[in-house]
Amino acid sequence: MTGTLILLRHGESTANADGIFTGWTDAPLTPRGRDQARDAARLLATAHLLPDVVHTSLLRRTITTADIVLDVLDRLWIPVTRSWRLNERHYGALTGLTKTEVRQHTDEVTYRAWRRSWATPPPAARPGTLTPFDDDRYSSLPPDAWPLTESLEDVHARLLPYWADRICVDLAADRTTLVVAHGNSLRALVAGLDQLTAAEVEALNIPTGQPLRYDLDRNLRALTAGGVYLDPRTAAREAAAVRRQ
Repeated sequence: MTGTLILLRHGESTANADGIFTGWTDAPLTPRGRDQARDAARLLATAHLLPDVVHTSLLRRTITTADIVLDVLDRLWIPVTRSWRLNERHYGALTGLTKTEVRQHTDEVTYRAWRRSWATPPPAARPGTLTPFDDDRYSSLPPDAWPLTESLEDVHARLLPYWADRICVDLAADRTTLVVAHGNSLRALVAGLDQLTAAEVEALNIPTGQPLRYDLDRNLRALTAGGVYLDPRTAAREAAAVRRQ
């Protein structure tokens, strides 16, 4: 065995609580989301899984979640790396709309394809809207890297270089690696780890605040398909809540 990978979707955000398509919008955690981060840290401690390195997106809901986890574990000193490649999927013109209002104006097949499918992106945002060109955290991105919408397949494509160049390097060095990201960036990562079909990807739900452990062999392939949630009962309940949305 080479390394241990821990995947953690950020705690509940204000946009999650309001049922909003968030994407790259920088929503903070709710009080419940902060509690979920603390609970995740306690699960890691109980399982004797102390991360050696952490990777997050550039969005505050993952950054805050990671900070809370490391604070509870007394490991704020370990290396943390952040990348836009771990950001949530860009929801294009759906960004900022509630799931309820989108469903009211869209047929069920289209809505499900936008939200759950591998290859269908939502409608694109108009150029110059919903894309934070004036945001310092993205100032180094080349113009062709700015999305106007993304399918899950697009997220997987922009995630792969970071997985190969950064996360895999830590795993190959036998570092326990914590990745704190988003529902869709983690779905894309799991789809690659587990070699999921399009139908399996559509059925995959990642619950907030639930650590998912993957033990990997020397070729960085998962020893157990689907990984293992540290609290499987709560993870199943929270995943079902995501599915009902």
